[in-house]
Amino acid sequence: MEVSRIRALRGPNLWSRHTAIEAIVSCTESECDIDSIPGYEPRLRNLFPEMGFLETDGHQGSISMAQALELAALGLQACAGCPVTFSRTSATVEKGVYQVVVEYTEEKVGRLAFELAMELIKAAATEEGVFDLAGALARLQELDEDVRLGPSTGSIVQAAVARGIPYRRLTEGSLVQFGWGSKQRRIQAAETDLTSAVAEAIAQDKELTKTLLRAAGVPVPLGRSVSDADDAWLAAREIGGLVVVKPRDGNQGKGVAVKLRTKEEVQAAFKVAYEISDDVMVERYLPGHDYRFLVIGDKLIAAARREPPLVIGDGKLTIRQLVDKVNADPRRGTGHATSLTKIRFDEIAIATLEKQGFSAESVPPKGKRVILRNNANLSTGGTATDVTDDVHPEVAERAIAAAKNIGLDICGVDVVCENVLEPLEAQSGGIVECNAAPGLRMHLQPSYGKGRPVGEAIVANMFKPGENGRIPVVAVAGTNGKTTTVRLTAHLLGVAGNTVGMTNSDGVYVGKRRIDTGDCSGPRSARNILLHPDVDAAVFETARGGVLREGLAFDRCDVAVVTNIGMGDHLGLSYISTVEDLAVVKRVIVQNVAPHGTAVLNAADPMVVKMAGACPGSVMFFAADPANHVLATHRAQGRKVVFVDGGDIVAFEGGEKFRVSLAGIPITRNGTIGFQIENAMASLAAGWALGLDVETIRRGMATFVNDAANAPGRFNVFDYKGATLIADYGHNPDAILALVQAVESMPAKRRSVVISGAGDRRDEDIREQTRILGKVFDEVVLYQDECQRGRADGEVLALLREGLEGAPRTREVCEIRGEFLAIDTALGKLGNGDLCLILIDQVEEALAHIAKRIAELG
Repeated sequence: MEVSRIRALRGPNLWSRHTAIEAIVSCTESECDIDSIPGYEPRLRNLFPEMGFLETDGHQGSISMAQALELAALGLQACAGCPVTFSRTSATVEKGVYQVVVEYTEEKVGRLAFELAMELIKAAATEEGVFDLAGALARLQELDEDVRLGPSTGSIVQAAVARGIPYRRLTEGSLVQFGWGSKQRRIQAAETDLTSAVAEAIAQDKELTKTLLRAAGVPVPLGRSVSDADDAWLAAREIGGLVVVKPRDGNQGKGVAVKLRTKEEVQAAFKVAYEISDDVMVERYLPGHDYRFLVIGDKLIAAARREPPLVIGDGKLTIRQLVDKVNADPRRGTGHATSLTKIRFDEIAIATLEKQGFSAESVPPKGKRVILRNNANLSTGGTATDVTDDVHPEVAERAIAAAKNIGLDICGVDVVCENVLEPLEAQSGGIVECNAAPGLRMHLQPSYGKGRPVGEAIVANMFKPGENGRIPVVAVAGTNGKTTTVRLTAHLLGVAGNTVGMTNSDGVYVGKRRIDTGDCSGPRSARNILLHPDVDAAVFETARGGVLREGLAFDRCDVAVVTNIGMGDHLGLSYISTVEDLAVVKRVIVQNVAPHGTAVLNAADPMVVKMAGACPGSVMFFAADPANHVLATHRAQGRKVVFVDGGDIVAFEGGEKFRVSLAGIPITRNGTIGFQIENAMASLAAGWALGLDVETIRRGMATFVNDAANAPGRFNVFDYKGATLIADYGHNPDAILALVQAVESMPAKRRSVVISGAGDRRDEDIREQTRILGKVFDEVVLYQDECQRGRADGEVLALLREGLEGAPRTREVCEIRGEFLAIDTALGKLGNGDLCLILIDQVEEALAHIAKRIAELG
């Protein structure tokens, strides 16, 4: 068994809406039926007893090793605790070659699971095969815990997803974007883009925090910064009574010592705090319990009483053994991924024990509470009890006031008091700290009491009711017409006042500015548009290659447009061998229309019509012929359709809604260019589906011109010495057939064409291009593409010549080496009233060359 390619499908894809690993797996004849390998399945079961049930897919009578690999990769993830359920193995047209697809939730974990599954499958192939299942699961669990979001960030993401807000992790850490384009918001752990750096700096400065809170009338403990150990003792004497020593800019309770009375205790605590920060504070110790209040916006969302890490004696076990017993609780881990953290048994813990008269080997009496640390942070092993419902309104007001005075939109307010049932002033309680980026897990999964919906509260503070952070997204697929439809639809949205992000085979655009060049019709470019903070609406050309390679860049779209399905669009690549296969790929955008969205489908194309049943939203059909039976049926049912009536494009839903004159749509050349009429109908339908008003649609249609600047390589028309010159990027038989039909509607004394062929097309598709042209053009100028894409020198030209054999009209054929020389050759023969179609390869360069030749005429 060999795996020749592994891909990560990072969005909705050909197989499912799940993120997944896709691999090409080649099996030998015996590996195509594992029953032919003596003892294989029992050995596999022995190595991995929890593996899923092996069964045939209904099309074959045998189980392949590829299927075993699929179930092993899925099963290993499931056993490691990953929430995955989907997998599939599909036989390709090549014997013994399969596509194996396995869902993942974290890409690195999915890839590792696939690698380990391959090791397992190969180990089972030999009688002495060995596979360390426990070790494999441990590796997967460790990696999963390392790369997946922690509980705080994860709770916010889950709350956003529940509201339909899309998200994207920007780093492997906790930096996450919610929403798209101009509606986006960002968080990092429990900080949002509303959290100012100034407020965070204030919160880190304990003394400044106290000064601001005291000025606002919020009770805080007396204290000050100290310069050295002697000054610390002096400050303690000034304050009187028990004191607390802590770093001025500390966090997570590091370096904090409480209930200090003697000089030795204070000076020793200073040394510990000084290791954390060279700025140390001494303040009055407030008696009572340690509480953490979580303030989000202007509301108190949760409150918890925190207990320091401790053990309770049983009269039998030593303190060290008691700690080990507590740490064995599966809820306790070493980081923030679990609800509780293991108790640290370090120098600080031992020093804390000594103050109580214990050592690590002491056996405390039954029921004795032994404190291991003098702070109650969960990160050091403490516990939390939810007390949200008990908080007195005045206590809540003080916490909210503290957060506001610091300026934090999310604030962890640390309060010390006897209880939360009465005001702080009535019990000598106070606020001791305000924390930016507070940990949320004590509120999500408290040790005791119920969890609080803090993730939902944070999302609600970022997005108003009804907001989901989404901008309108239009996806366009098909064989021909995609780029023009994308550009025209984007133009309509721009006329409506939006800053439009657009991707197509020419580049990436934001507004009128191109920010990337080349073929940008894949998901990577689309994701970049969704990241851009200026974009109010997005229109994506969605090519088959990107869908197969990585899936979609979005979870769902508002409008999916499918122009047509035709021959020659890379058939034979990536196991897409037939037009039916191609339709399945193009259908992916329709399958991922939002429930409120619309699929705009070509009623004149049977392959496209079939996609209607896969759409979760509504369907709008378009066709030039109003008598088209699919369109007519849809129209009779009172649903939205777009068609041509006389000289107008008509939008119809239960009755005529509006008309747009073809004479007012420049790209149709007064309704004479059939394929441009189809592109105009598709774009009009997309604009209508998005709710654009009629005047905006009319104005947008009238102001869109497909010249070389606005729509390069899309039926760009020039005048050259009285001849009509057309430059187009037609590159498959269907596109050329549409161009021929357009050219035939344009009068000309003599017609010539300049053409090459892409080497990655099938031989028959290359021949078919010139077979079509030979029926209409008097002269054909052949040239060789800059890149032959795997073909031998002259091979494509030979195929193009074969297509011209027996051509009914073509009388002259010449071969030219080089695109620009071929263009010059054709231009040199043009006379007044002639027409020349140039099928360009290097779009920008060729158009610049044509413009130069026109300029030379003066």
